[in-house]
Amino acid sequence: MSLVLHGHPLSSYCHKALTALYELDAPFELAFLNLGDAQARDAFYALWPVGKMPVLEDKAAGVTLPEASIIIEYLNDRFGGSLIPKDKDKALEVRLQDRFFDLHVHQHMQVFAAVLLRPPGQGDPYGVAEAAAKLEVAYDMIDRRMADREWAAGDAFSMADCAAAPALFYAEGRVPFGQRPNLIAYLQRLKGRPSYARALKEAEPYFHLVPR
Repeated sequence: MSLVLHGHPLSSYCHKALTALYELDAPFELAFLNLGDAQARDAFYALWPVGKMPVLEDKAAGVTLPEASIIIEYLNDRFGGSLIPKDKDKALEVRLQDRFFDLHVHQHMQVFAAVLLRPPGQGDPYGVAEAAAKLEVAYDMIDRRMADREWAAGDAFSMADCAAAPALFYAEGRVPFGQRPNLIAYLQRLKGRPSYARALKEAEPYFHLVPR
């Protein structure tokens, strides 16, 4: 298989890349990454010393790419997809919303799991409270934005929605959406999208491992 995605079915950023792969109907192999295995961990760090997943290998082209957004850009070009529009203004909006979900939802959502994985007595209640407050601000912005659109950047499913799906899915489990009907409806549409529904289905056997 030419395309290999190194990652884990539970990883939120892997969900982002997987959703794009399924949208594009791209043939690929998922290289299951078990960072608890020393040999597998060393091999992955040799590939990408930062150690963050996912990483895409295109063995036929001799290309190795980290970072979900960059992976999606590459895949969209390779498979002639529409996850990033040809129109420059529309593409800019997609990229803006992609960054919004990564930086203002995804990043704050991950604070909760990171703190729970710390040794006993080394929590960060201030950091958790700050992340929760920032998620509330992002939720309000998304709820207003989704009042007149189906997808994050307009009428078409895009890279921005690939970013939004796992970010919102996991964030809602940490800080509930409350009375934000447009946000709630948007997440339901994302979960119903076949590409993301498939990523969620594949993650189900591992959900018990999510830190609580």
